[in-house]
Amino acid sequence: MMQNCYLENRWDKNLAASLTEPELLRYRSNLLGSDLRITNYGGGNTSAKAIDPDPLSGNPTQVLWVKGSGGDLGTISTSGFATLYLEKFCDLAKIYRGVAHEDDMVALYPMCAFGQNAVAASIDTPLHAFLPALHVDHLHPDWGIALAAAANGKVRMQEFNRRFNRHLVWLPWQRPGFELGLMLKRAVEANPKCDGIVLGGHGLFSWGETSESCYLNTLELIDQLGQFVQEHVDALGDKIFGGARYSTREDHDTLAVDLLPFLRGRLSTTLRVIGNYSALPEVLRFVNSMEAETLARLGTSCPDHFIRTKVRPLFVPWDPSQDLPQLRAAFDTALEQYRREYADYYQAHALADSPSMRPADPAVVLIPGVGMFSFAKSRTEARLASEFYVNAIHVMEGASALADSNASEKNPAEYPQAGSAAPSSAFQSHSNYVALPIGEAFRIEYWALEEAKIRRQPPEKPLSRRVALVVGGGSGIGREVALLAGAGGAIVAVADRNVPTAESVAAELRKLYGLDCAHAIEIDITQEKSIQAALRSTISLCGGLDLLINTAALFPASPDNTTSPAQWGKTLEINVTANYFLAEQAARIFREQGLDASIVLTSSANAVVPKRGSEAYDVSKAAVSHLVRELAVSLAPLVRVNGISPATVIRGSTMFPRERVIASLKKYDIRFDPAASDDDLRNLLAEFYAQRTLTHQPIDPVDCARAILFLASPEARCTTGHILPVDGGLTEAFLR
Repeated sequence: MMQNCYLENRWDKNLAASLTEPELLRYRSNLLGSDLRITNYGGGNTSAKAIDPDPLSGNPTQVLWVKGSGGDLGTISTSGFATLYLEKFCDLAKIYRGVAHEDDMVALYPMCAFGQNAVAASIDTPLHAFLPALHVDHLHPDWGIALAAAANGKVRMQEFNRRFNRHLVWLPWQRPGFELGLMLKRAVEANPKCDGIVLGGHGLFSWGETSESCYLNTLELIDQLGQFVQEHVDALGDKIFGGARYSTREDHDTLAVDLLPFLRGRLSTTLRVIGNYSALPEVLRFVNSMEAETLARLGTSCPDHFIRTKVRPLFVPWDPSQDLPQLRAAFDTALEQYRREYADYYQAHALADSPSMRPADPAVVLIPGVGMFSFAKSRTEARLASEFYVNAIHVMEGASALADSNASEKNPAEYPQAGSAAPSSAFQSHSNYVALPIGEAFRIEYWALEEAKIRRQPPEKPLSRRVALVVGGGSGIGREVALLAGAGGAIVAVADRNVPTAESVAAELRKLYGLDCAHAIEIDITQEKSIQAALRSTISLCGGLDLLINTAALFPASPDNTTSPAQWGKTLEINVTANYFLAEQAARIFREQGLDASIVLTSSANAVVPKRGSEAYDVSKAAVSHLVRELAVSLAPLVRVNGISPATVIRGSTMFPRERVIASLKKYDIRFDPAASDDDLRNLLAEFYAQRTLTHQPIDPVDCARAILFLASPEARCTTGHILPVDGGLTEAFLR
């Protein structure tokens, strides 16, 4: 293998020596999928043809191991591969009736399954089965697609072959499936020296006789393509995409956070979406360029790209020297046009059996001077849509750079991507970049097989598509709220004055539910600037705001059970005033989004049960209860505001340090061992309080968390202005 310039050989021979053939396939796939320069998330496909004993006869049988439908190479395990009898699958060619019937073949794939493997074989399975090599990689590297999407791509490929002593073969565009598999087979038979295939507008195929040689061949091919394409890009320099038309605004990051709630609200008319913002250098160079609007309108070339980004992004024709109100107006105008055109696109290409039209809102929004916004059902999906459009930008950049400097700007008479699937007249190009024909794009976006893949996805969780800001989320009730919100599908901003505890809870959530599901945020609710910064961080890191939950509070304690003026003021500042300003600031975001939202505050049974020595706390909680009602009135109908009223929660509460617990035990004449642990002392006090209730159950933080999330969730959509007791049946706190 030649020395690579961009891609590192990470194959570990010692590790590989201990792996079986299927495990080597998994290992190779993980290595390839871990580098976005090689393939994008969920994109590409790998396979291996191995000899396994037939479970019925015991005879050695050739089995095709191929990535299952919807899998991701970077994270796939051995169990994620479909297994099929290779001979049986190849025999399907005998009953294949032609491209008009190729979708019918997919129903036959399960009949070729080897063993009890129930993993759904992907539509790419024939592409691997009909190639003679034992190990095959089908990938979508940006450098490779740039060549495949160039108007002079076939000529450039021949130049590449000469330079790197390669024998790549070009195939015109064909939708993945049985027909393309047979085209690959014929191409290799007709070109015995062929060492790889370029699929017009789509991607690459490479192979090897061992898993290691396949990996090394793939790595070398992609690296060489990188050298070939990148030298053309570098040669153009600032002239790429026709040069700059606009400059990036100095305040683009600030403006993006100001803008994101507005955009999210406008794009959540059918289903609520989560936002993501990108200001990568290549993104800014593209959106600010002379040719950005024209290229963006053409759409993407690779099916993997537009499945995530839709047929095209929404480009907002806005001059960055203008102000935010003008940007909003420009966006609204552009959005209205986008929706009309998407409906026209659907009507023009839909057949009687096509799936119903999906929401007509864009997944990607491009704004000069600011950057790129992407939207999807989750933060992860929104981030992936952004990554895929960055891939598309790289492709357009590479294809444009590969243009012949002596060539006319006119479209060529015949595109090399054209073939039996789409004539040359169906393709459109600009600056040497060729987009997928709009009809072919529709056939894939509304493909019955893609629809089936969507329907196989698990149902969404109750709090999916929502962002929860949990103040006081680092411990006690707040921690349990954060964990339950994450389990319910929400993206969680864990906010706390104690940042390490917030980081710990966020890390716990990420370990359970993925890297995008939680972020730790610092907040001091006594400082208005800190509140504003925390809310902006929530928008920036989580993509919106839907649920505001505050569990942070102060219980003033002193050795003699007296309250100083300073303690009195601090208690009301944290327990009452901070709640008001927190809700007021969040309400501005809710109004900007225009989406229904929910606030839940934490009151206390002490709000209605007077006690000796806790006057400041009790009065503050009585004020919180009434604040809930006031806010419910002032923020209706967009925002529901409720609260919970727990009895004393001791376990996990930062308001019960050892000194306070001991003081309470002495106050109630409860015998205890001074050497006992903190938890044992807390449990002793909790049991005492429990005996004063009708249920005799100690109130745990998770009990309060469940009540909070019920009130915050759509399940309580008709409840606002109310306080839900979580007190075990404390008769003194019954409503009067």
